[in-house]
Amino acid sequence: MASETQKLDPARSARDLYGTELRRQRQVAGVSLDRLSDIVNYSKTQLHGVETAERLPLPPLSAKLDAAFGTGGLFEGLWNIIQRERYPDRYRRFMELADQATDIHEYAGHLVPGLLQTPAYARALLRVGDPEASEEEIERKVELRMGRQGRLGEGDGPRLWALLEEGVLRRPVGGPATMREQLRALLSFAESPRIEVQVIPYAHGEHALLDSTLTLLTLPNTTSIAYLESNYSGQLIEDPTEAMKRRRAYDLLRANALSPRESAAMIEAAMEGFNPCEQQSD
Repeated sequence: MASETQKLDPARSARDLYGTELRRQRQVAGVSLDRLSDIVNYSKTQLHGVETAERLPLPPLSAKLDAAFGTGGLFEGLWNIIQRERYPDRYRRFMELADQATDIHEYAGHLVPGLLQTPAYARALLRVGDPEASEEEIERKVELRMGRQGRLGEGDGPRLWALLEEGVLRRPVGGPATMREQLRALLSFAESPRIEVQVIPYAHGEHALLDSTLTLLTLPNTTSIAYLESNYSGQLIEDPTEAMKRRRAYDLLRANALSPRESAAMIEAAMEGFNPCEQQSD
């Protein structure tokens, strides 16, 4: 196939560098794509796409390649670079800091935060946000978003606190089946000792964060960073005084949120609203 001889340029992108290293390591080891497919439990088609820089490597692949070739974290490091490279310039600094964070606090007024989204929920949002994008482009973005969740399961990954407005649970993104799956995923996330999910009920009324989406990062040196985001812009706040103002607003809101147990009960109740319609018997 023509793409098998596609020339990669490691200086062009991290994806090209990843493909170049994969091809080089495979050739040095004398391993065919078919054999590597068996070793890492990935299809030959997927591996070929990664090697020719036509596909993004899915998150688990990098660790498996490092284990197969004994490359000591080379592919995992390249995957982290790919993630940052694919974000627009205004997000890259935030992503670099998020990768270092020991604690992440999220406030979401309208949608489930990306770190807690299911693939179907993310796909629905990405599709409506860019209706002219190809299916491949959408899937690449979904893969990238799911890749960010990988750190939550790592032993040295960050702790996550998520405050969600009640409306986040009620808005039928992607349809009833997608929402039921998403709410079930929230309950599953909340069972982790490193993740807390709390809901702000409608009855709470107005508050300082109501018109924004906020992420607070705590870095290893205890520095706090705030990030405010909308559909078309993002503001990274590194000034300690300004970041502290956002943290105080967050802490006040968290104090007025439902407890984790009460929040889980509300999520379960919201799930009932997305039950499939029962078939009428004749």
